[in-house]
Amino acid sequence: MPHIGINAHLLSKENSYRRAGIHVYIAETLRHLPRHEALQYTIFNGDPPDFLAQEQFTVSQSGWRTDHPIKRILWEQLGWGPAARTQRVDLLHSMAFVTPLLSAIPAVVTVYDLSFFRYPERYPKSQRLYLQSQTRRSCRAAKQVITISESGRDDVHHLFDIPYERISVAYPGLSPHFRPPTAGAAAQFRQNPAVPERYILHVGTLQPRKNLLVLLDALAQLRDKEIKLVLIGGKGWFYETIYQRIAELGLENRVIFPGYIPDDDLPLWYHGAELFAFPSVYEGFGMPILEAMACDTPVVSSNASAMPEAAGDAALLCDPHNTAAFVDCLQNVLDNPAQAVTMRERGREQIKKFSWQTTGAQTAEAYRLALRR
Repeated sequence: MPHIGINAHLLSKENSYRRAGIHVYIAETLRHLPRHEALQYTIFNGDPPDFLAQEQFTVSQSGWRTDHPIKRILWEQLGWGPAARTQRVDLLHSMAFVTPLLSAIPAVVTVYDLSFFRYPERYPKSQRLYLQSQTRRSCRAAKQVITISESGRDDVHHLFDIPYERISVAYPGLSPHFRPPTAGAAAQFRQNPAVPERYILHVGTLQPRKNLLVLLDALAQLRDKEIKLVLIGGKGWFYETIYQRIAELGLENRVIFPGYIPDDDLPLWYHGAELFAFPSVYEGFGMPILEAMACDTPVVSSNASAMPEAAGDAALLCDPHNTAAFVDCLQNVLDNPAQAVTMRERGREQIKKFSWQTTGAQTAEAYRLALRR
């Protein structure tokens, strides 16, 4: 039986920016890997979340403290290969960009996006250089690359000159707790004094490619000066410019930072919003778009990279570099209740196209293709 060794060190128990999209994708993919297949799985992790034991995986717990990026990189390059040989692994799966340089074991690698190539100036230099050099090397050496959208597949093909047949797509799914809350839960949520009466919502790590400066500029230009903007997410990097722009625009009383919100509470915030705004300049997919639609919230999104794949015809799509266009899209939803109703209906249909069961099956198929090579 082929034995797959999966690096899941990016799974996090802490409420921080690490528990963002990549964490969710890794966790849900592991939960939905098909068990009826003739494959054996060992999960490598430094501090395994409880669900790994519940799912009856073989878990190889590292003694390395990999919650710090440098220590995680050292484990990936120096610790993972020997640990995989000890476990008699036939195929490695790096679930985040980089495989071991010196390992002779064949590998699969998942690439979520290549924003560090497309927008290198938006990353710290050391992070950018490591990701650029090691992701390119890992993809070219891998037996199969997994991306989370067709847009990402095109990027890997064109940037690294990798044939399309060596690149699989495993779209994200949608966790079942993302759904409209009950009337009672929604009413109780509204009683929280920290929740504004009317607000636009954004969910995502505070970092440059989320393009929050454009969203702040758009907020300042909306006709309704009472509506708030709620920015849910942990601090990533280069986020200081967000606070600077808020001060420049005099929006201190209109922008709210709840920080990282537990997964179970996110549907309340999504459902309570007038609309969900997602002006990112680049995404590997855009999972918050589906989450908002599942909670019956209209979506205004960027039209860049993979976001049209996530949004389908259910969202209003705008040029993320055009503030005026973004203002028009936001105002269109706020001013037209009938438009919002149509968007909600289309959103309910759009989310049916994505499931974590499919993600798990597509991932297992990538393993089979790699093993054949």
